[in-house]
Amino acid sequence: MKVLISNDDGFQAPGIQALWHLLDDIAWCEEKLMVAPQTNRSGASNALTLMNPLRLTQQAPAVYSVNGTPSDCVHLAVNGGVAFQADMVISGINAGANMGDDVLYSGTVAAATEGRFLGKPSIAVSLCGHRHFDTAQQVMQQLLPNFPKVILDGDTILNINIPDCPISDIKGVKVTRLGRRHASEKVVADRDPRGQPMLWIGPAGAAKDAAEDTDFAAVAQGYVSLTPLKIDLTHYAMHSPLQTWVDQFDLNAGALA
Repeated sequence: MKVLISNDDGFQAPGIQALWHLLDDIAWCEEKLMVAPQTNRSGASNALTLMNPLRLTQQAPAVYSVNGTPSDCVHLAVNGGVAFQADMVISGINAGANMGDDVLYSGTVAAATEGRFLGKPSIAVSLCGHRHFDTAQQVMQQLLPNFPKVILDGDTILNINIPDCPISDIKGVKVTRLGRRHASEKVVADRDPRGQPMLWIGPAGAAKDAAEDTDFAAVAQGYVSLTPLKIDLTHYAMHSPLQTWVDQFDLNAGALA
């Protein structure tokens, strides 16, 4: 298999470098390509750059940076920007967790999502901290050899979160669902060196739903969390009540029936 790797921390980040090197030990990885942002684009979500040109810059053999978002990187790599046709996409290893509501903002998850949009089996991988990338590397060295046996349907990506601790403290692996956070903290007001007001987005909220089957609980207990994510965001249970509501309307009459 040919593997495309990307991230949202940038092509020089320690996590993607760890992922790049561990793929050399994966028997089914026939060829690899890195296409990642030129600079840190954390929190970019699924944004694509549509109003400005994008540039692929070769940084090393099979390593390219892009002056765009994580989704840009995967889109260019899969859709004709390079002479390489990936069989799958791995995004990460991210510095910081991507659990619960985080996945809606995450550039790491977005890169995997873009791969899935373009028909490639995709994984997003995050270390829930900034220290033990060696642990994340060892975990992935154990998980990836059997990945081709995992059947992901066309609407699914795999979101992996790894505790930031020594490998000896990892208790195992759990299949989980997304938890939920409380609302984020208030905006932080400050002033720049010229005395002008500026605002910072506040920290993410603490876990609100951290039940036993969630990603939050698994990681807190020392387990690697595997969460299958669906790209289809349709809330099917709402179809019936919404249909009851719209049946009240006669749009041709321009008023309620």
